[in-house]
Amino acid sequence: MLNASNSLSFVRAPLAFLFLQESSSLRIVAVILAMITDSIDGYLARRSQSVSKFGTILDPAMDKFFVYFAITVLLLEHHVAPWEMAAMLSRDFFLCLYGFLMIATRRWKTVAFRAIRWGKVTTALQFLILIGLVAGAAFPWYLYASFVGMGWLAFLELYHTTPAARQT
Repeated sequence: MLNASNSLSFVRAPLAFLFLQESSSLRIVAVILAMITDSIDGYLARRSQSVSKFGTILDPAMDKFFVYFAITVLLLEHHVAPWEMAAMLSRDFFLCLYGFLMIATRRWKTVAFRAIRWGKVTTALQFLILIGLVAGAAFPWYLYASFVGMGWLAFLELYHTTPAARQT
C-alpha cells in the first residue's frame, strides 16, 4: 500500500545511492534526510491512521538498506574498519538470532512486527556515526562495542515481550 508515510520510507533507498558521490556535503545531507524521513514516517502513519503491516516492515527495511549501503561504501573507501562495520550491524545478528529462536520454539506466529526502543536507539546512533565518519571523525572502540550491547538489549526486549507459545 503506497501512502504518504510509506513513500517517505521508500525515499531512503535513493538517498543511500547518494553515497556513490564522493561529496561529503551531499552524503551528510543524505544522512540527515534519512534521519528526518525515519523520524516522521511512523508519526505520519499513526496520525493519518494509515498504519499497515507493510509499513511496519518497510520502515526498518529501508533503514537497514540505507545504513548497509552507506557503511559498505565507507568500508570500501577505508573510512571504517571491517570490525567497526560488523559491530555497527550486530543488532541485525541479534534480530536473526531472535527469529531463529522463535522458529525453533514454534512461537513465530506470535511475533508482532513493531518498533522497539533499542532498535530506534541503534538506528539513531548508526545515523550519527555515519555523519561523523563522513566528516572524518574517529570514534573510540567502545562506541562501536556499544552496538553489540544494544543488539543484545534489542534481543531481550523482543524476547520478553513475545507471548509464550500456545499449547495445542
